[in-house]
Amino acid sequence: MHHASDILFTLFIVFVAAQIGGEIAQRLKLPGVVGEIAAGCVIGPSLLGWITPEQIATGTPLDVLAEIGVVLLLFSVGLETRLEDLKKVGKVAFLVGVLGVLVPFGMGSVWAHGNGFDWDKSLFVAAAFVATSAGITARVLQELNALQRTESKVILGAAVIDDILAMLLLGVVVSMQGGGGFDLSHLLVVLAGAIGFIAVVGLGGARVMRWNSGWLEKPLAPHSPLMIVLALCLGLAYLSTLFGLAAIIGAFLAGMIASETRQQHTLEKQTMPLLALLTPFFFVVTGSKIDLHELASADALLMLTVVTVIAILSKLIGGWLGSLSLGKHSATIIGFGMVPRGEVGVVIASLGLAAGVFNNRIYAIIVAMSLLTAMVTPPVLAWLLKRTASAEPADQPRI
Repeated sequence: MHHASDILFTLFIVFVAAQIGGEIAQRLKLPGVVGEIAAGCVIGPSLLGWITPEQIATGTPLDVLAEIGVVLLLFSVGLETRLEDLKKVGKVAFLVGVLGVLVPFGMGSVWAHGNGFDWDKSLFVAAAFVATSAGITARVLQELNALQRTESKVILGAAVIDDILAMLLLGVVVSMQGGGGFDLSHLLVVLAGAIGFIAVVGLGGARVMRWNSGWLEKPLAPHSPLMIVLALCLGLAYLSTLFGLAAIIGAFLAGMIASETRQQHTLEKQTMPLLALLTPFFFVVTGSKIDLHELASADALLMLTVVTVIAILSKLIGGWLGSLSLGKHSATIIGFGMVPRGEVGVVIASLGLAAGVFNNRIYAIIVAMSLLTAMVTPPVLAWLLKRTASAEPADQPRI
């Protein structure tokens, strides 16, 4: 019982901190996600210590709630993203996804090798520069009611491609750490499986729902459509991990399938209370995972600055070049939308530390870079979207 009450008290602290941080950020004209991440840094092990490292370890209640929170967030984003809309920006999203991986991977590899890493370890470091955190950008776009913009659809479509390529690259660099190269045939099988999963689930599931969604209302329970699609969300989130993808990709696909039903608007309203409860845990936990003590030197801060600049510029360049056909303003929005690394960079940094590729300082710098990109992006993205909407409404791309 004592253990249960301790968990409840910790959840109370995290949730209240998220609300306070979000409120302060919004009063400063910043998206609430910035305040929630900052709140995690404040109450985390590095400062107040109200959250201990043991409480945010894998499999703990906080970690599980954070994972459920980001899964539901991407599910809700999928609910507002119709397959037909993604098809209209498919070519641009593909270019953004590919260039948004190649440019950061190349720049990250060169930086790591220039700082004394062997090439195989340099590629591992570079992998942390690659994968975009769709959860961070999705939350900002949702807060600004911008999910129906063409730029938003390109970003979300590119995030799926980005995730496939990032997981493939991670598989390559992990296999290289043994010094024996990598198994190309195995990697090609993994890539084919990931693409096949997305195609079958995304395309096939959406068509089935479009033809007949009345069966969602056949159970007698009053909230049966919500219960069924939430089960679909959790199931596809799990299945996506079996194909080497992030769980949030399966959740996004589940939402996209549910968006084809006639109950779409009802489902959106019914998921809002769940999001309000669970998504703050994800952002607070993300902010609490950085050890600020490893950055308490001029050399470390200089390295962090360089790494963060490379991380921002490389994604911005890749996204901007890939979407330039939509115009410079839209390309800049898309470029910044692909910048945040968030929990993805943290996961890769953890793998690098466990494999002995990173020391504690490099690990702290990679994690800090991931969180800084997550904190820098929302206000810039919000400013760009508001500026484009108010100053140049005639240039808003149409779908």
